[in-house]
Amino acid sequence: MMYMTKLNEMIFLDSYPKLDLHGYDRETARVAINDFIEDNYKMKKELITIVHGRGTGILRETTKNTLQKHPLVIEFKTHYFNEGCTVVQLKTK
Repeated sequence: MMYMTKLNEMIFLDSYPKLDLHGYDRETARVAINDFIEDNYKMKKELITIVHGRGTGILRETTKNTLQKHPLVIEFKTHYFNEGCTVVQLKTK
């Protein structure tokens, strides 16, 4: 599948839209993630990154739960070079 290959080969994160959740609480992070997904879907961006950090795992878990429930998300993975970042593939129109 072409999309999965793109997601697996994504190395340089700075060339993709990024949302940094450092300093957010759970609810604010959830709202920001949903807004970020919707905005990038409208701009026809296929791959995005969400930086949640490593820390206690609260924001990583919030990110995972939000992405699992969002209808525009095809797939997401923790980036293998940076475990504080999740790479997301969105549906395209």
